[in-house]
Amino acid sequence: MQYDQAHALARAIRESEEYQTYHRLKDEVMSDETVAALIKEYKKLQVTIQMAVMQGRNADADDMQRFSGINSLLFSKPEVSEYLMAEMRLQMAVGDIFKIITEAVDLDLSIPGLN
Repeated sequence: MQYDQAHALARAIRESEEYQTYHRLKDEVMSDETVAALIKEYKKLQVTIQMAVMQGRNADADDMQRFSGINSLLFSKPEVSEYLMAEMRLQMAVGDIFKIITEAVDLDLSIPGLN
């Protein structure tokens, strides 16, 4: 296994525009403790809702309402919206890289029962 190449890939990711933008915006946004707490709750609710959907259940109405409210609040702040979008772009890029690697080694990571 070529760990040197894996470390080189990690360095290339850290040097990428996607990562640099994400990291800069994260530092700015997370310096505000209130915003950081809201983002933490937003992500927690997002995972809870996604898990319910993946399990074929309807998400809890209170969770949906709280998520919607926090979503509106966070995306109303341009710097937070920009951070969350940068995070999503970086996640997509890393996901694409992961897909390329798993396909190259013919590794099936599908979860039984999910399409």
